[in-house]
Amino acid sequence: MRVAVISDVHGNLPALDAVLAAIAGDRVDLTVNLGDLLSGYVQPAQTADRLIAIGLPTVAGNHERQVLTLAPERQGMADRVTAARLSARHREWLASLPMTLSPLPGVLAFHGTPTDDLQYLLHTVTPDGVRDATVDEVVDRVGAVSGYQLLLCGHTHLAGSMRLPGGPLIVNPGSVGWPAYTDDDPYPHEMAAGSPHARYAIVDDTSGRWEATFHEVEYGWDDAARFAQECGRPDVARALRTGRN
Repeated sequence: MRVAVISDVHGNLPALDAVLAAIAGDRVDLTVNLGDLLSGYVQPAQTADRLIAIGLPTVAGNHERQVLTLAPERQGMADRVTAARLSARHREWLASLPMTLSPLPGVLAFHGTPTDDLQYLLHTVTPDGVRDATVDEVVDRVGAVSGYQLLLCGHTHLAGSMRLPGGPLIVNPGSVGWPAYTDDDPYPHEMAAGSPHARYAIVDDTSGRWEATFHEVEYGWDDAARFAQECGRPDVARALRTGRN
């Protein structure tokens, strides 16, 4: 089985289309989408239309929950901009998405961790910055996942993987549409892929166990950045153009 994994599109339709075109040449059996689909400053409504049309197995991320459940005054700017552009059809689709999904036997997909869409799985934020999570931290965060050989997560926007001792392979494909961002929770920190490419992963089990490869795709990131600039977010425009904060 050969599976493409995407995450964190954040309404960046040019990046999504470039990744979907690349995946079309990868001869995959299935593509799975790990959430944070629309919230951003590029083309959220058009991205919703595209994703609804192709019907990928998809989980909800924290931004889907925030757009649907938080009052505007409690939403971040990306969610407010997005919420204002969504139709009732878009909202109905977002509300239908599960928090976790098993797209194949032995495979579990989610956004952050299986029980928390805001928690990083493969990274840990400390007062001194961000570091790779330890095996013990990851084991504690994933909880009871016996019976699964592959766990698919997103949220951090950074591609990577970890194979738990005697357990599943965990894969984060990185972000399709937003390569760098800053956050204040639980401590001020930044996540940056270091280049503006759109990212995805391919996992396959031809070796007898799941293995992952990570892919970067060029697209018109200057065009995407102009949308963010027009929304009054030069910082996001810089992130889209450079992959750095």
